[in-house]
Amino acid sequence: MKIVPAVLAENADDFLLRMKEAESFADYIQIDMMDGVFVPTNSFAPERINNLVTPLSFEIHLMVKHPSAYIIQLHNPGLKKVLFHFESAVKHLDFIRQMKERGIEAGLAVKPDTEIEKFRSIAQQVGTILFLTVDPGSYGSPFRPEVLDKIREARTIFEDKIIAADGGVSIDNLQLFLDAGVDYVCVGSRIFLHGSPADNYRHFISELNKLEVRHDYSHRS
Repeated sequence: MKIVPAVLAENADDFLLRMKEAESFADYIQIDMMDGVFVPTNSFAPERINNLVTPLSFEIHLMVKHPSAYIIQLHNPGLKKVLFHFESAVKHLDFIRQMKERGIEAGLAVKPDTEIEKFRSIAQQVGTILFLTVDPGSYGSPFRPEVLDKIREARTIFEDKIIAADGGVSIDNLQLFLDAGVDYVCVGSRIFLHGSPADNYRHFISELNKLEVRHDYSHRS
């Protein structure tokens, strides 16, 4: 399992600060973009992505009602993946095709209450499924552990997909995500909001390494 730092910012200054901080310890991050409609919070303008000069590769999690209107504004060589919401106002297959034509991977994000059967056929068309384990839109929302049951079910259904989880990830519950078969977790507030982001990230990596050693040992025995 991998740890992907998640940058969520309501204004351009905070965004640029967190990007600069992330450059000191990561090579791949997630950037959250919000429209104040699909979720309560509004983020910085899309052109900030276009003007961004960074060594980081990144994916964008579009928490917006109209993903197509956003993506046509986004152009940056570091952009590798776009995660759009199943629940948004979009023609899913058209959006996936549009991303493929641009050489960008498309991933499907789903809210905590969305059932697998609703998005099962669309999920077969993408490489990544991102399960939100909080109600989206702000740093520090409460963790919803019941989503882990859905992730475990998805792991058996979508064997060839990358499965990610986003929201409420902490040192204390890393084991739950590892046991559920998650490929990567996105961590925002617990990396960026308190103390040194670099130290916080390294703490996550250190604890994950310990868990994986114990996980491998228990499976061998």
